[in-house]
Amino acid sequence: MSAVDASPVTSGTILRFLRVTLHVGFAGLLAVGVLRLLLEPEGRGGRYFFIVLSILLAVVYLLGTVAENRYSAGALEKNPRRFAMLWLALITLMWAVLMLGSVDFSWLVFPLFFLHLHLLPRWAGPVMVVLMTAGVIAAQWASSGASVPPLPVIVGPVFGAAFAVVTSKAYRLLYQESEIQRQAADELRRTRAELAATQHESGVLAERARLAREIHDTLAQGFSSIILVSRAVLRSLDSRDVESARESLDMIEATAAENLAEARNFVRGLSTPALSEASLVESLSRLCARTQGEAGARGGSLRCSFRLDGEPADLPQPYKVTLLRAAQASLANVWLHAKAESAVVSLAFLGSEVTLDVFDDGRGFEPEKLTDTLAGRVDGSGFGLRSLQERVLAQGGTLTIESAPGEGTVVAIRLPLELGSSAVQGEKA
Repeated sequence: MSAVDASPVTSGTILRFLRVTLHVGFAGLLAVGVLRLLLEPEGRGGRYFFIVLSILLAVVYLLGTVAENRYSAGALEKNPRRFAMLWLALITLMWAVLMLGSVDFSWLVFPLFFLHLHLLPRWAGPVMVVLMTAGVIAAQWASSGASVPPLPVIVGPVFGAAFAVVTSKAYRLLYQESEIQRQAADELRRTRAELAATQHESGVLAERARLAREIHDTLAQGFSSIILVSRAVLRSLDSRDVESARESLDMIEATAAENLAEARNFVRGLSTPALSEASLVESLSRLCARTQGEAGARGGSLRCSFRLDGEPADLPQPYKVTLLRAAQASLANVWLHAKAESAVVSLAFLGSEVTLDVFDDGRGFEPEKLTDTLAGRVDGSGFGLRSLQERVLAQGGTLTIESAPGEGTVVAIRLPLELGSSAVQGEKA
């Protein structure tokens, strides 16, 4: 492919080419007229007057075109088009005077045709073309000395005028198309900017929601546990039970250390240290043991056990994080709200899906009120279930919560293993 094919020609490029051609043509025809004046005998009357007038015409024409180009490029603040009629009348008058002095200047009419057709109103442009064509025919007829206008004297200017009208119409159409393209390009840039801003805002909101889920499921739960165990320490100290207080303090230290590790991992990349040091099965088993220990440190009697069904499969990291956070959030609700005596975390690999069920024998709640819980409360609580729902939906899974007053609660999560593979590939991409 050639270099010409690699850079497409636009209507704006064609318009610039036509403008340059027009200006070069005007300069060339003016130079021809001046040269013919210089070649005439010394005794010709008014010779130097017409030469000076030619130079003045060139200067006025140049000033107008330079002002227009500077305004188009943004280098000139005031639009020179308000002086366009005066400028056009001035160069037309000077051209007419020059044509009276030498018929060689009559050919300047062709670039002037385009200026009149472009700058004047649509009805006035053709009228001026007709009048100027008649003037050129008259000047050339007078110069020929014939009693009847020769055919070339008529055909040449008429053909030139007709060509100028057709070309001017094409120029106007190109100009309109160029304006439409410019407006479309401006609209496209504006739309892209708005889309980029919307996507950025959406990304910021999504990142905030992800951070909120991570903080709620790790640091917030850890701090809540520290507060509750600290209260148990105070009760143990009041009753002078030093051994129980020491156990509770050990639990506070372990929870604080785990929270510190989670905070550091937020800075490094929002991973979870539990999954980097152990498998999902081991992490869930440790979570149950730690939950039972924290309950005991607070003076409770919650028994928490872990059960595995099926052969563990290699899960993608987003699945592991989702299941671990789901177990953490569910068990946090158990020891904060359920007043349960036992809880069971069950992880099952069923071939086409992986499931996580968290059961407790606590006081339960009314399922009708679940919608309000998922929406969150004004005081900021109630975020756990909503966070859990968002996590599961993000992985293409389902979340089911079954409960009734006095009959405990079951939190059931289903994640399709087929979507898990594609999710991993999407994250790596």
